[in-house]
Formats: sequence, C-alpha cells, structure tokens
Amino acid sequence: MGLRIGLGYDVHPFTAGRALVLGGVAIPHAAGLAGHSDADAVCHALADALLGALALGDLGGHFPDGDARWQGADSVDLLRRVVALLAEREARPVNVDVTVVTEEPRLAPHVEAMRDRLAPALGVERDRVSIKATRPEGLGALGQGRGLAAMAVALVETRD
Repeated sequence: MGLRIGLGYDVHPFTAGRALVLGGVAIPHAAGLAGHSDADAVCHALADALLGALALGDLGGHFPDGDARWQGADSVDLLRRVVALLAEREARPVNVDVTVVTEEPRLAPHVEAMRDRLAPALGVERDRVSIKATRPEGLGALGQGRGLAAMAVALVETRD
C-alpha cells in the first residue's frame, strides 16, 4: 500500500438568487455562490485534492462547465464520482481536512452537518473528515464579503 497527498482550492463570488451550499449543506445566507454547478466550494476543493493525489487533473477537466450535463449539479454527487474514479485505480480516501475562508456567514453551527454529509460520499468514517472556517479579517475581496474560498488536503491510500 502507498500513500499520496493532494491539495485542492476553490473560490467563488457571492451572487444573489442562489442558495449557499457548502459541504452538501444549505447554509442560511443572503446570497449563494456563482458557478455552473451548485458552486459548493467545499466539495470542489475536496474533489480537486483527491484528483491531485493521483495526478488525475482537476474537477473542471472531468466535469467541464461548458457541458450542460453539469449545470446545477449536486457537488456531493460530483465528489462521489471522483471517489469512484479513485476506486477504479484501486485507491481510496483515508482522511480529509478543509478550511473555508469567509467573512460571513459563520460556519461553526453547520460544520457537524457538513461532516455527516461528506463522510458517506467519501466512503470514510466521520472522524476522518475535518472542516474548519477562518475569517480573512477584512482583507481582500473575501474580507470584503464578496466571496468565499475553500482549501482542502486529502490523504489517499493506493494499492501499488
């Protein structure tokens, strides 16, 4: 067995008229995130981390935003599809760690629900999914409340 690490990052601007979905959970907020799918930055960063661990490119390469099939797609489903790609290559997630960077909304009340939603999609126990949030303290576009970013790292076990 071998181990590989992948890193993922995703950022989206806020936009009116959409639900805010993070880690597969609807978060009460005045605006959602702009994007082709449901714009779930947590799932997108996680998927990129998993793909990166096996050097399989990025989420956009597998689910292009120019493809109508992925319009409004549930990003938890996209994450499941990425986990299936890993399984085809005899690899599986071991644990993941996500940090969300946003001035608002406050995410602490939603972290446990996100962990509950993501663990089955990843095929891991809940205690192998870490989600944290931090504020950019007013700095830059994120600090001005114009968007949200997520960073993720994933440890993947491979059969070498």
